[in-house]
Amino acid sequence: MFVAAVPPEEAVAHLDEFLAVRRDAASYRWTVPEQWHLTLAFAEDVPDRSLDDLEARLERAARKRRPVRLRLAGGGAFPHPDRARVLFARLDADEGGRTELDRLATGCRTALAKAGARVDGQRFRAHLTLARLGQPDNVTSWVRLLDGYEGPEWELDEVALVASYLGEGPRRRPRHEVVGTYALG
Repeated sequence: MFVAAVPPEEAVAHLDEFLAVRRDAASYRWTVPEQWHLTLAFAEDVPDRSLDDLEARLERAARKRRPVRLRLAGGGAFPHPDRARVLFARLDADEGGRTELDRLATGCRTALAKAGARVDGQRFRAHLTLARLGQPDNVTSWVRLLDGYEGPEWELDEVALVASYLGEGPRRRPRHEVVGTYALG
């Protein structure tokens, strides 16, 4: 399961249109636009008995944070552009928005942990995964291309708890199911 900020259809369509004519230039495993999201917190396994508690904790965590103005703008790669395994779009916000987003991610991670889930311990870095690479590759040209991209701004006013079922979607991709949404503010 993961807690996510999901961009609105307009933002997804804008980035998808930008990438549509370019995807064939690389044989990466491109993520499908219908599943684009910003992961705020991830837990490999959440016990069923903890779900009600988790939802109550996420609701409280979301209420403590104010809505944030975001846009997809720029690109990057993990772990580094010259030996990338993941290509991503950056999320852009003003300084106050970045702080609020960091605090939201911390609150969501805490909610998962207190509900009994083992939370992925990696540091939060706001991004939207566009592609995964089977072998490390130099994606510097893709990062430069994405650095010229700037999508429409939107207001993030809710987060979603999503169950992910690996290999159960089309072409053995994950199938995502929204368990609940929680309003900010």
